[in-house]
Amino acid sequence: MSLWSLLSTLILGRGSVLLLLVYLFRLSVRLWHRTQLWDLQHCSTDLTGKTAVVTGANSGIGRVVSQELARRGARVILACRNRKRGQQALAEIQAACKDACLLLWDVDMSSMASIRSFVRLLLQECPEIHLLVNNAAVCGIPTTLTPEGLDLTFATNYVGPFLLTNLLQGALQRAGSARVINISSAWQTHGYFDEEHLTGAGGPLTFNQNYYCSKLLLTSITGEFARRLQGTGVTVNSVEPGYVYTDIMRQLPWYFRFSFWISSFFIKDPIEGANPVLYLSLAKELDGVSGKYFSSSCVITSPPEAAQDPQMAQSLWNTSVKLANLNKTD
Repeated sequence: MSLWSLLSTLILGRGSVLLLLVYLFRLSVRLWHRTQLWDLQHCSTDLTGKTAVVTGANSGIGRVVSQELARRGARVILACRNRKRGQQALAEIQAACKDACLLLWDVDMSSMASIRSFVRLLLQECPEIHLLVNNAAVCGIPTTLTPEGLDLTFATNYVGPFLLTNLLQGALQRAGSARVINISSAWQTHGYFDEEHLTGAGGPLTFNQNYYCSKLLLTSITGEFARRLQGTGVTVNSVEPGYVYTDIMRQLPWYFRFSFWISSFFIKDPIEGANPVLYLSLAKELDGVSGKYFSSSCVITSPPEAAQDPQMAQSLWNTSVKLANLNKTD
């Protein structure tokens, strides 16, 4: 055997062993994730006759959640910014659930005008909403302002859900019993409070920190919504799905996307990431539970300290009402 053949055999042999070890490690991580999941198959909740709205339903966690809700009989509103990708998601869900009742409607969660237009059409078709999943989100790259003068990330991840939930309060209350789920992020621990960030001002932000801060605001306002809706039959909770590989990474620089692709071997996929969201959507033991923050393991836990401050939440509410131009006619 030549020296080259010997070296090739050693290298390929070691490479194969390395690939096998990586595969086995990834498999063990997947199995571990599965053991941490709420057992969806043992949940008997039937959603026939119920209406659910899922923002960002065209991919990732939103698409998985929409499919499961539709499988259980709900009429699901796929609220998507990109109509082409929304149509693809609708087709995939219909292929998986032959009797799925789906409606695809356009809404840009970074645009208050788009949200108001969406709600007007939605309420004509669906006067009662039983479930609202505020899932749509963008990462903090690039940093830009919307035509309405808001930071794009804060507008999509916080102001949009705040406005949409407010505009749907009547429909949620008419349902008699309804749930609102705000999807937060474990990264919010790296954020901080500064209301001026909403308009692109405020204190300095490091790489992607506007994403972290926007999720912190969403967790904070969840408690304020719960307080204001107490006794109405509408519950509002937030959940952290864990570290999940989704399309939200697509706006990051290539080297970050590459690192996330490598990490995708070891972190959750969208099906696993959707599990705690579905727990909040379906679990019967959560009837009446409101104002709570759930970990990716479906356990009530304490959010970051800043998100627990009621005075900050009240101030944030007042600022958000002004930004969203909410009044008694909305």
